[in-house]
Amino acid sequence: MNQTEKAKRFAELHIKGEPLVLYNAWDAGSAKTIHAAGAKAIATSSWSVAAAQGYGDGEAMPIQFAEQIAGRIAATVDIPVTVDFEGGYSEDDGELAANISRLLDLGVIGINFEDRIVKGSGLYSVDRQAGRISAIRKAAQRKGVGLFINARTDVFFEHGEDAAKAVNEALARARAYTDAGASGFFIPGLVDEVQIGRICEGVALPVNVMVMDGVPPNSRLAELGVSRISYGPIPYVRAMETLGQETVTTFTALPEARS
Repeated sequence: MNQTEKAKRFAELHIKGEPLVLYNAWDAGSAKTIHAAGAKAIATSSWSVAAAQGYGDGEAMPIQFAEQIAGRIAATVDIPVTVDFEGGYSEDDGELAANISRLLDLGVIGINFEDRIVKGSGLYSVDRQAGRISAIRKAAQRKGVGLFINARTDVFFEHGEDAAKAVNEALARARAYTDAGASGFFIPGLVDEVQIGRICEGVALPVNVMVMDGVPPNSRLAELGVSRISYGPIPYVRAMETLGQETVTTFTALPEARS
């Protein structure tokens, strides 16, 4: 598939009630393994990508390094690749558009784009974030690529203690992000199935839920109308736990004289 075909195919994989499952990668090697296991697309986790290279999350990794990893993944697997691009590495809409254009040049066909102020505190206002999404959409249109903009809202991390407030704000943000050109709506931090169902019913975009403690099983998420399920940092954490356990076993099995 060429890039246009990958972008079209990726969008088609988002089916309400038949969610696309994304087991997130952190480098070309993990992406290749996930692809070989039967994945229909590859998504990265910014936390995992950063941790694998010794950085913290929150755009601590230099953008050039993040782009290099994204490019290697896109060049390694012949399926759609979407990148967790956090806040786009810029407050300036022009620079943001340029950053997105470079990702598209690398073969990426989708991004996660969050409304948290990465280098500050709190969330962007609805209007400001909608403007940022619009800038990304225009950059993708200039490149002729149907970029899948998975608009992430962190209201459930910000206002999770007030469920009604969080859901209402999420619905308002979803409407604004839809009008601005978003392709999907990502709601990490939401675990209550009644609230997940309400979001799925009230949002026109495909809804993405992230697996974490308390989230209903995938089969139930499908029943609730979820279109996309992602595993975030879980694959990386599990891989590192396995590596640590096997390393300990190997070292403790050595004769005492070699320890």
